[in-house]
Order: sequence, then structure tokens, then C-alpha cells
Amino acid sequence: MEKDLFTLINEKLSGLSKGHKLIANYILSHYDKAAFMTAQKLGKTVGVSESTVVRFASELGYDGYPALQKGLQELMRNKLTTVQRIEVTSDLMSSDNVLERVLNLDIDKIRRTLEETSKEDFNNAVDTIVSCNTLYIMGTRSAASIASFLAYYLGLIFPHVKLVQSTTTSELFEKIMRIDEKDAMIGISFPRYSKQTVKALKYAKSNGANVIAITDSKASPIAKYADSLLLARSDMASFVDSLVAPLSLINALIVAVSIRNIDRVSQTFERLEKVWAEYDVYAKSEENTQ
Repeated sequence: MEKDLFTLINEKLSGLSKGHKLIANYILSHYDKAAFMTAQKLGKTVGVSESTVVRFASELGYDGYPALQKGLQELMRNKLTTVQRIEVTSDLMSSDNVLERVLNLDIDKIRRTLEETSKEDFNNAVDTIVSCNTLYIMGTRSAASIASFLAYYLGLIFPHVKLVQSTTTSELFEKIMRIDEKDAMIGISFPRYSKQTVKALKYAKSNGANVIAITDSKASPIAKYADSLLLARSDMASFVDSLVAPLSLINALIVAVSIRNIDRVSQTFERLEKVWAEYDVYAKSEENTQ
């Protein structure tokens, strides 16, 4: 659907039936809770039947209530404050099932990422990384950790990998000012989306660079600048961003790039093993020292 759920509701609100208005107003006021309610629970909460909730979804043009719920979850992902995330968590799980609940949610995110990520865009991203002159990698806040992980491994394969780290907008553009059509930029951003990452990808795109966006949705603000869009589910389990699926996607990207450059990778790690051994970089396990 081209319009988001809030826009659809506001456009149709005046013409809705009494029961549908109750549902609409509840969603507008409590979208953080409604996004995780079944049709039955939502109906009970506002005082209408489950079938009325299903008809409400159809009235808005959705193919059933699950589609409406998915649209709401997509919309609210970037709207939730940290406090609201904590409140949602308390509604979804209890203290005695956190381990099982969180791990199962992460397993589901990886499965959905596999289903939703474009294989064509993934292969195009690999081609871009292999063929570009300089590769810039950008990720801020919680995404900075996986951006650093990606830059570390790709930096072992290629000599011109730059991890873009900045605290100010001026510093950001100083670091990427020379990017051009021979280069590429990987931008990583998940809700709540970083404005700096959006600005960086917009600048890279305007300078002709090939842009790879790793994010959670086609509605993400960095998606529109992407030549290759790689989607990874990051639905939160709490105020903590779940980066399990994005990291798994990045692992796949690194492996695919290394396979494409297997001779270079082998030579690089042969040299590294000699350096590591000579300078005693790694500690040995106790069983190997006895």
C-alpha cells in the first residue's frame, strides 16, 4: 500500500461506522500496544467484536487483519521512544521466559530476513564491493558495532576500506568529501534511524557513488538512495535493538565477498598468520600450553 496506516485512518475517519471509529481512535492513540494485539484482543479492548476488527482492516484496503497489523508494526518501528519500548516488552514477556522468548524472536528474525532479502540485490552488493575503488562504511549508534565488524573483515581483504566515524555533520562530510562514481558506500541504519547516515548516503548518491543500504524496511529513509537494498529484520525485543539478523546478513556478505576473492584472501591470511605468530598476537588455550 502506498499510504501509511495513520494517513489512511485520518482520511477515512469521518466516514467510518461507530465501531470502526472506536478501533481507529484506539490505534491512533495507542499504536504501540495495538501493533502487538490479535484481532480478538483489540476488539475486546475497544468493545467491539473480532469480526468488526477484521472488517475494519478491509475497510482500509488491507488484505485481512494480519496485513493491517504488519503495516502498523512497520510504521511504529521508528516512532517508539525508549520508554515505550520498555512498556511493550513488559506486555510481551515475563521475567521467567525472557531467554526463550528473546532467542525465539531472534530465530524468527533471521528466517524472515532470508525470505525478504533480495538475492539479486545481495549479489549486486557483492559485485559492487569487489569492483569499487574505495569502500566507505557508515553506521552510527547501535549500528556502529556491526559497521565496525564489517569494516574489520573487509579491511583484511581490500586495502581501501574506510569506516566513517564522526560526531559532527561537518566532520562527516570532511571524511566522505572525495567519494565519486568509482567508489561505493555501505550505509547501515535501523530504527530509530540516524540522520547522519541518511545525509551520508544522500551525499554519496549525489556524487555518483554506488550505494548499498542495510536496513529493516523499504520505508526506511536510507532505502531510497540504495542501488542495492539489503533488508534485515530488527524488531526490538526491548529498548535494545536486535542486531542478530543484520549481523547474520553481514556475515553472509563477507563470506560471499571472500569466496569471490579466494586467492587474495588466502594470500592475505598466510601473511597475517606469520605476523601473528612472530609478534605473539594470540594467547593459546591452556590445553595447548600443557
